[in-house]
Amino acid sequence: MKRKILLIYTGGTIGMIKEYSTGTLKPFDFNALLKHIPEIELIDVDIDINVFEKPIDSSDIDINDWIKLGNILENSYFKYDGFVILHGTDTMSYTASMMSFMLQGLKKPVVFTGSQLPIGELRTDAKENLITSIYYASLYENDKPVINEVCIYFEYKLYRANRTTKFSAEHFDAYISPNYPKLGESGVNLGVFKEYLLKPGHTDFKVNKNLANKIDIFTFFPGKYKYLLDRMVSDNDLEGIILRTFGSGNIPSDKETLRALHKAKELGKEIIVITQCVRGNVNFGKYHNSLIFKDLGVICGYDITVEAATTKLMHLLGQNLKGKILKKQFEENLSGEISN
Repeated sequence: MKRKILLIYTGGTIGMIKEYSTGTLKPFDFNALLKHIPEIELIDVDIDINVFEKPIDSSDIDINDWIKLGNILENSYFKYDGFVILHGTDTMSYTASMMSFMLQGLKKPVVFTGSQLPIGELRTDAKENLITSIYYASLYENDKPVINEVCIYFEYKLYRANRTTKFSAEHFDAYISPNYPKLGESGVNLGVFKEYLLKPGHTDFKVNKNLANKIDIFTFFPGKYKYLLDRMVSDNDLEGIILRTFGSGNIPSDKETLRALHKAKELGKEIIVITQCVRGNVNFGKYHNSLIFKDLGVICGYDITVEAATTKLMHLLGQNLKGKILKKQFEENLSGEISN
């Protein structure tokens, strides 16, 4: 059976070609996709293309763009067997993580990809990334999708989207999944590591488009001015703070920092603790300088990435969750984003 794939272009380097007379890059007309990548015709799928009316530099992505993408997926969900989303690399992990929370009850593959070099460059990585993403998005066995989650495919590797972070602005191998194994790898054969895939849930598909963005991220570093956290906490509009801490959840023990954290709890701010380490896990009480979090009853982010923590908090606050209910939801594994 020929699978139907929807290719969604939001913007990014992958959608550019070089004007060789001037050396400048110009937007690529995705409606003429086969002209530039004729190999796609060899894939046994039907492809439709949806191009954002105004393609976005991924640095400009915001909540409205996520809602727009959610609307496209919601309106197209039952018409297609899989989805490939082309996105700029700088914030792809944020958008893909957000989709993993917004697309509830997902039972089809949604594969994000992009490129480090434009599609019109001689040495581009765009063609392989796009072609193999289409293969993964159309992968079915016994008339059922093999993949039932949001992924990122890049440079021969398939990752769970909400486990990724971009670690290189120059290498083709631009993403890592520091705390969770790869879901697949392409070589001579198209590999899928099924033991690591999310199992399809039993809930009906729906898209949650209620998102809240009155949050901020506070990163500790040695010698930081001690009153900055208090200033952040005192912002009346702020609903949640993600603390990027040292090691397994450690922070400076000076009285100004501790006072600011107590103040945040008194003001009803949601506090999420994650680690600055690329690999590792938050563990309250492992060292003395993390005991304050146990005493305050704040939210443990375990091994979540900053991208997933940010988008998960926006997702949960958008549902008007607060206090103990939000803490319970955040510390639960909603879409494969944590290993608690």
